[in-house]
Amino acid sequence: MTEYSPLRRALPHVFLVLAIAVILFPIYIVLIASTRTSSDILSAPMPLTPGTHMAENYSRAVLEGNQNLGSSALSMMKNSLIMALGISVGKIVVSLLAAYAIVFFRFKLRGFCFWSIFVTLMLPVEVRIMPTYKVVSDLGLLNSYAGLILPMIVSATAVFLFRQFFMQVPREIAEASQIDGAGPMQFFWRILLPMTRTPIAAMFVIQFIYGWNQYLWPLLITTKQEYYTILIGINRMLSGADVQIEWQIVMATTLLAMIPPALIVVIMQKQFIAGMTDREK
Repeated sequence: MTEYSPLRRALPHVFLVLAIAVILFPIYIVLIASTRTSSDILSAPMPLTPGTHMAENYSRAVLEGNQNLGSSALSMMKNSLIMALGISVGKIVVSLLAAYAIVFFRFKLRGFCFWSIFVTLMLPVEVRIMPTYKVVSDLGLLNSYAGLILPMIVSATAVFLFRQFFMQVPREIAEASQIDGAGPMQFFWRILLPMTRTPIAAMFVIQFIYGWNQYLWPLLITTKQEYYTILIGINRMLSGADVQIEWQIVMATTLLAMIPPALIVVIMQKQFIAGMTDREK
């Protein structure tokens, strides 16, 4: 066994602590600013110790919002939650069915269909944003939850991940289910879906964070405050021309916006890691 010197063993831990400090310091600044007044934040240098206005700032952020925006953080977080859940669940359902059809059904142009889906990975959202907006506008889905969710529920990444997992399922299982009299959907619901629970959990975490952090699409199709997501709301808080920006409310809202994705990751950490590493049969 190779023996390393104490200094060599300590170096990785030192770098790890430094990396954590670099990542957490901006979050600490946001937390401190959310407990201070606007004058404290704009003073130079800004105090780096917690203030005494935490309860006031967070209650205003959650229930009222700031002067530039009438929507509260609670309302905007509700919209973001609906959008994130709709996108994650919709992508999983559509991708599961697409991957199931591609792997377990024999039909003409099956390979062409899969590669047509896969090629869309090379098209960023910005490239197809205008035709997508035109379709949504023509359907009258602007300023609606359907408009926020439906254009985002197709994912080539999820189809590819589930396809790769389904291809590792032994064909004997499908043949045995047919011998037992199970139809295609019975096989999907009773056998295949329970086997796919860890990839589904991993994909749910990824897609929830993706949906929660959406900015460009909600910015285009929402003009009414009742449909603002939390990121759009934060942007609107910073765009006041004649009104002084209430930085303490902006910082409190920003910190609140970080909580749901962090909770999802913490709660589903084990399932996420298993879905990325395990190959259950």
